Amino acid sequence: MGSLGLLCGLFLALQGALVSTQFVPPYTEDCRSGMYPPNGPTFRGNVTWYTINLDLPPRQRWTQAISDKKTELGAMIQVIKDFANAFVPSGKLIELVDKDLPLILDTLPSPFNEEMKGIADASGLPLGEVILFNVFYEVFTACTSLIAEDTSGNLYHGRNLDFGLFLGWDMKNKSWAVTERLRPLVVNLDFQRNKKTIFKSTNFAGYVGMLTGIKPNTFTLTMNERFSLDGGFIGILEWILGRRDGVWMSFLTRSVLENATNYDDAKNQLSKTKMLAPAYFILGGNKSGQGCVITRSRRASLDIWEIDLEKGRWYVLETNYDHWKKPLFLDDRRTPAMKCMNQTTQAKIAPATIYNVLSTKPVLNKLTTYTTLMDVSKGKLESYIRECPDPCMPW
Repeated sequence: MGSLGLLCGLFLALQGALVSTQFVPPYTEDCRSGMYPPNGPTFRGNVTWYTINLDLPPRQRWTQAISDKKTELGAMIQVIKDFANAFVPSGKLIELVDKDLPLILDTLPSPFNEEMKGIADASGLPLGEVILFNVFYEVFTACTSLIAEDTSGNLYHGRNLDFGLFLGWDMKNKSWAVTERLRPLVVNLDFQRNKKTIFKSTNFAGYVGMLTGIKPNTFTLTMNERFSLDGGFIGILEWILGRRDGVWMSFLTRSVLENATNYDDAKNQLSKTKMLAPAYFILGGNKSGQGCVITRSRRASLDIWEIDLEKGRWYVLETNYDHWKKPLFLDDRRTPAMKCMNQTTQAKIAPATIYNVLSTKPVLNKLTTYTTLMDVSKGKLESYIRECPDPCMPW
C-alpha cells in the first residue's frame, strides 16, 4: 500500500472505531442548583489566559503557550499515536504521519500552516503529529451549546465541550484516555492586534482552529459536530486527494471571529461557506432575538433556528442532532438540558443558572473537558475545567 493509501487508512481506521464500542444504559439526574461559583468534585480548575499577538509573524504567535504546555501536548499526541498503533501495530501509520502528513501543510491556508510550524518548533514535536492533532477536531467533537435571552434582552451563551468519544476507554479508571489528556491543555486565548482585543477563545493548546469564542460586544460563537455519512472523514480524504474547494470548519470559525463585523455578517459566512465537515454553528449577537443554530451540511445551510420571543422561544439549544429530529436514544443530552432550562425560566436565566444546567448529568458527562460562559454585552468569557465523577454517563 502506498503512502496515500496508508494515510487514507488512518482516517478510515478512526472511523471504524465509531462502530466498535459497546453502549451502556443512560444516566440522568435532577437539575442541579448552587453549582456556581464553580465548586465541588465536578470542578477541576480555572483556565490560564494567554495573549496571541496577531501582529507577530504566524510562526511566533504560539511560542509562550506551547512552551508552557509542550509536555501536556506531547502526552496528548502519544495517546493518539497509541490509538493509531492499535489498528496498525507495525507502526507504519505513525511513520506515515511523521514523513508524509507534512506534505499537505502547504495546501492549508495561511496563517494556519505557518502557525502549525511554529507549534512544532516550540514543542519539539514532529510537524506531522502537530498536523494530526489539528485534524482530529474535524471529526470527534461532541458538545452541548445554548444561547438564552433574559427578560431584559441580555444574551448569554454557554457550552460544554465534550471530546474523545470512542478514543480509548480506560476500564480501570472509567474515563476516556483522550479526554483526560485534553483537560490539561485547555487554555483561554486573547487574540490581539495593536494591543487591542479582536476576539477571545477557549481552546486546546496546539490547536489553531476555534471551537468556542467571543467577539466582545458583537457576537459569540460555538461549534458542535453534526454526525453525517457525508462527514468530516470524507472531507479530509477529499482534501488529501486534491479536492480543496471546501474550508476546514475550525479555520472558518476562527476567520469569522477575527473578521466578521457583526452578527448578520457572521451568520452569512457560517451559513454559506463550503466546508470539509458538517456542523452546527451556535451564534449569538448583541441585540434582542439575535441567537440561532445554523445546521450545516458540507455544502449548504439546511436550517437556521432562531430565538423567537413572540413564539415563546427565549433560548435555542443544540447537542449533536438536528433539532427537528429526535436525538439518538443512547445519547439524549438535549431532553435533560431543555428540562433544566424550562425549569429555570427566562426570568431567572443568567450565567450562574446556565452553569447549573451544564453541570447536570448527562449534559455533564465523562467526555466533558470544559464549560464556557459568555456574556456578549460585557465582552466576558469565563471557562472552567470539568470532570464528571462516578456514577456518570460515558457520553
